[in-house]
Amino acid sequence: MKRNTKTSTSRGPKRDTNHKKQTTAGKVRIIGGQFKRRSINFIDADGLRPTPDRLRETLFNWLLADIHGARVLDSCAGSGVLGFEALSRGAAHCTFIETNQSQYQLLLQSAQQLNVDIDSYQVFHGDAEQILSQNSNFKHPFDIVFIDPPYAKDLWQPILTALIKQSLITTETLIYLEADKDLNEQLNEMVQSLSSVFATQGFSRFECVKQTKVGQVVAGLYRLESS
Repeated sequence: MKRNTKTSTSRGPKRDTNHKKQTTAGKVRIIGGQFKRRSINFIDADGLRPTPDRLRETLFNWLLADIHGARVLDSCAGSGVLGFEALSRGAAHCTFIETNQSQYQLLLQSAQQLNVDIDSYQVFHGDAEQILSQNSNFKHPFDIVFIDPPYAKDLWQPILTALIKQSLITTETLIYLEADKDLNEQLNEMVQSLSSVFATQGFSRFECVKQTKVGQVVAGLYRLESS
């Protein structure tokens, strides 16, 4: 694998709005693929909690037949463990988006430490909704999307809305949502509130492909159905 000799370019805001000094809180381990047992760092920040090993293993078992060669989005990347796990297991490319400046820098460091091919990832610093809404950033739809924001912020809906409006997901895209509640009812309400957008894009509803609950965490894999 080619040595990563340069960093990805941030196209979001440069300033960190959180002025509190943040330090590395711990490490999270990649559990499968070519980076198996390698660890990456994450900071001590509100709402940043890497997806647990047990749930991650379940998720990538769900994705076993779809991960190889996939174009992946890790939309609220945090530690980046979902995106790096995807690359480790054969994804062709991963786009990471992270709003926290300190964690953004750690994502770049983690990619270099893992020696990830520079052509197989890019890292953006900023709000996912804003970055996804900029047409010039992306040329192709994603095959797999991870949406795992801080639970209290309920960012999954604006992120999904941006992805749909910008034609960055299709009926073939697998969408992973993680929250502290079942989102099926809210997804149905979203379809109703954005009925004209869904109709324009040719979508009718969300189909829940897989779902599980680990402790208080509810995780599901979804796909859009055509109208």
